Amino acid sequence: MDMFSERAKKIFDMAGADALLVETDFLRRYLTGFLSTDGYAVVEKDKCTLVVDSRYFEAAEKQLAGSGVKIVEGVYAKAEELLSGYHTIGVPYPFLSLANANRLTENGFALKDCMPAFKSAMTVKSAHEIALIQKACVIAEEAFIKLLPEIKEGMTESAVAALLEYNMRSLGAEGVSFDTIVAFGANGSVPHHETGKTKLKFGDPVLIDFGCKVEGYCSDITRTFLFGDDKKHEKFKTVYAEVLKAHELVKENLRAGMTGREADDIARSHLKKSDLAQYFTHSLGHGVGLQIHEYPLLTPRGEEVLKDGMVFSDEPGVYLKGEFGIRIEDTVRLEEGKAVSFMGKTERNLIIL
Repeated sequence: MDMFSERAKKIFDMAGADALLVETDFLRRYLTGFLSTDGYAVVEKDKCTLVVDSRYFEAAEKQLAGSGVKIVEGVYAKAEELLSGYHTIGVPYPFLSLANANRLTENGFALKDCMPAFKSAMTVKSAHEIALIQKACVIAEEAFIKLLPEIKEGMTESAVAALLEYNMRSLGAEGVSFDTIVAFGANGSVPHHETGKTKLKFGDPVLIDFGCKVEGYCSDITRTFLFGDDKKHEKFKTVYAEVLKAHELVKENLRAGMTGREADDIARSHLKKSDLAQYFTHSLGHGVGLQIHEYPLLTPRGEEVLKDGMVFSDEPGVYLKGEFGIRIEDTVRLEEGKAVSFMGKTERNLIIL
């Protein structure tokens, strides 16, 4: 059986519905392997059908030949036609609009949430998925290494982000995982700073959070460094060392069987020792896959048990308002019970350009 047919069958069996109707792009891609902005995946007991309009039909037929996924040209009416004769339809509730839910119920269908089945299947990655994430991580790291000597005083945050994104695409990425974050100086104290027109000055701390996609699968990495050493950054260097230690302790001590809360506490407990935990204002990590934020969640309240095959970020950070922010992030996976980083090319120790 083809990989994508296996995925569809697995989710169908777990969902407990007569048939599934999936509209959201990344869930359709997970089921079929084909990316389009519009379309519908209809999963029945013994088959998966992708309904796409004329813009995508030829490409879908070519890409999915031999995949076990049937391609049908049409729009919503064709998808609903495939559902005729069924009563209970599985739909992913978080990704279903009220208008579409009403349309289905008005046409006599009972709805059941199939998102738990997707979550269960997607949280643990296959070897194929892990290989794609590895490629995305390699490209991101190589693009960053290429970027460092290209950074010059007076460049804007946006210019640096554009160079990095160009590097990732030129190395084979199909796009970015999310809008690249580049923060100079005190801008880094905002964890998700909006990259803008601030110009780089000698001695500035620089925080860059970035990632790219390979066949839809994301990478996520953050590096923080100094653009020259003006000898005014002893506090920055001290805090950096603590954040780095927290980051590395997670990779050393995280184990399969822990909860997301216990994983988060590895980093948070270390930062408490130096009175920095109060400035660690987000969670340790999040799942990474076809979306940049997936399950599992490594948060102070996360009770999901971590298992081999899960992929997530390890990203402790400290943010001092008006001064600087430091975040060190790798994408990691659980393998043979231990955390293994996808990142092996870029330096985690403090870089001073």
